[in-house]
Amino acid sequence: MERQIVVLGVNHRTAPVEVREKLAFQKEEVPAALLHLLERPSVREAAILSTCNRVEVIACVGAGADATDQIIEFLAFERGVCAEDFRGFVYSLVGKEAIRHLFRVSSSLDSMVVGEPQILGQIKDHYGLANQAKATGTVLHKLFHKAFSVAKQVRTETGIAGKAVSVSSAAVDLARKIFEKLDDKTAMLVGAGEMSELAARHLIGHGIGSLIVTNRTFDRAVEMARDFHGTAVPFEEMQRYLRLADVVIGSAGGADYLITRDQVQKILRERKQRPMFLIDMGVPRNFDPEINELDNVYLYDIDDLGSVVEENRDEREREALRAEAIIQREVDEFWQWFSGLEVVPTIVALRQKVEEIRQREVEKVLNSSKGNNVPREVLDGVTSAIVNKILHEPITKLKQGGDPQTEALYLEAARKLFGIGEKEREDGSAG
Repeated sequence: MERQIVVLGVNHRTAPVEVREKLAFQKEEVPAALLHLLERPSVREAAILSTCNRVEVIACVGAGADATDQIIEFLAFERGVCAEDFRGFVYSLVGKEAIRHLFRVSSSLDSMVVGEPQILGQIKDHYGLANQAKATGTVLHKLFHKAFSVAKQVRTETGIAGKAVSVSSAAVDLARKIFEKLDDKTAMLVGAGEMSELAARHLIGHGIGSLIVTNRTFDRAVEMARDFHGTAVPFEEMQRYLRLADVVIGSAGGADYLITRDQVQKILRERKQRPMFLIDMGVPRNFDPEINELDNVYLYDIDDLGSVVEENRDEREREALRAEAIIQREVDEFWQWFSGLEVVPTIVALRQKVEEIRQREVEKVLNSSKGNNVPREVLDGVTSAIVNKILHEPITKLKQGGDPQTEALYLEAARKLFGIGEKEREDGSAG
């Protein structure tokens, strides 16, 4: 094949949060990063997916190119880290496996919490960023829209969504286990994005006593606080209100810790050592990990939340098996289309080349004394039948393909044996 689909990245299974946060992209950084990625020789189309659980590059690359090294070098340069610091955590998938991976991620089969709904919206957002940057083309447009369609099928044809909880609800479940009840507790949400909104819904649903919302954009904090009958506080005044919070959930963006060990130690004295529960859903992390060293403080980061959802694993996995069957069917269908991008032009060129030969030979016969008594339609009929019979087997093999390596060998063999593309190459080199 002249091009291939690849997915390269790290996720919550392959890399700890310490590695993922170094590679994470803020949304506003993605368009410029994509333009830099497209400068790499092998990359034709690309998108970047960066969430709290994963950082992935989805790309259409030139065949035979060492795309893996080029993408790793891009990530290292773009994030200002040494490639060797994260290379061992990276997975690289090609062809059908790359397609299957994106379909599974879109359908929330690869999430920390299987069936959580947020991931599809995040993928759509990052696809939109790639479109804005004009980094996508025919292949990735088709691939992402197919992924959205597959995710919808999985959600409607299986019970996977009903069996799962989101990371936000897992955080609230953990708070309930620590405090037993929440009706006399105050929760503070640091950040007012989608994850905080979901956490707010779960907190209200489980009877939280009061809710405080703070966000860098104060208007957004006011809006969320109004929706959930809470109190909005300016971001710069967060420290003043922290002493009121029994539960603190962070999901704000930014590179620096928003809450440090020293700040929490001071707040605990003001609270007379009443326990605090902090849940850090941010990547990069919002809260200093050293907070966990303090007494009467419970700090969990996004990786810790995975253990909260184990109870429903068996039910979710049964539904996941049904979802996997849907995904396999759709992978095969997409692969047939993608393979056709290379196979169909080769078959058309093959037929055209042989047809040109046939017509030249027919003209030679008709223009010679041997062709005086042979009608053109007879010659056309006989020679066309011969050509079709000769081409039937090779064209059938090309259409059937098989595994990516075999298919690529068939295509390359056909092109070389019949000299397809040689004239174009000669014309190009002559110019």
